[in-house]
Amino acid sequence: MYEYILVGLGNPGTEYAHTRHNVGFDTVDCILKKAEEYGRVRELSGHKFSCELFQAELPSLPPLLLAKPLTFMNASGRCVQPLLAWYKLPPEALIVIHDDLDIPVGQLRWKFSGGNAGHNGLKSITACLGTNAFYRLRIGIGRPLHKNAVIDWVLSRAQNQEAEDIAYAEQIAIDVLAAFFQDGQQAATTKANASKALSPNRL
Repeated sequence: MYEYILVGLGNPGTEYAHTRHNVGFDTVDCILKKAEEYGRVRELSGHKFSCELFQAELPSLPPLLLAKPLTFMNASGRCVQPLLAWYKLPPEALIVIHDDLDIPVGQLRWKFSGGNAGHNGLKSITACLGTNAFYRLRIGIGRPLHKNAVIDWVLSRAQNQEAEDIAYAEQIAIDVLAAFFQDGQQAATTKANASKALSPNRL
C-alpha cells in the first residue's frame, strides 16, 4: 500500500519543541497541516514502533506514512528499523528529514546514501538498518561561532530572521518531495539546491 515512509527526526518533549535539532519533527507537522487543508490525514497507532505515526495524502504527493520517533534522537533507529520491517519496505523506501550543521540556515539539500556527518540520529538509523542506503532531506541550521557550543546550538531555538528562514524551508520541503515523487532523484536534488529557501521577507 505504501511505497515510502517519511521520518522526521527530533526529540520528544516540550523542552525540545521547535529547537534546531527538531526541524524534522516540525517539517512533518508542516506536511500534516497542509494535508489537513488540501488532502487527508489519518492518525495511526505507532505504539509498537515508539513513534507518532500518520497517513497523509496531498495532491502533489502519493499516500505517505509519516513518523516522528519518540525514542530520542540518539536511538532513532530503534523506531525506524521495526517500522520498515512491519510494512515490508526496504531501506531505499525511507526518507529521513533532519537538521544539518554544515548547510546554511534555511537552505535545503537532497541526497541518497552517504555519510552521517556526525548526526546521531542518522548514525542510529544506519546502525540499526545495517546500511546507509536511504534518502535524506537535509535542512540547514548553520553552525555556531564556537565549536564547543554545538550542543547548546542544536538544542536551542532559532530567533528572528533565522527562525523565519527555517520555517520557510520546512514549507519548501514539500516542493522538494513533490519533485522527487513526480520526476525522480535528480529533480529533487535540483529543486533543493536551487531553492535558497529564504523567507519572503528577505526577497
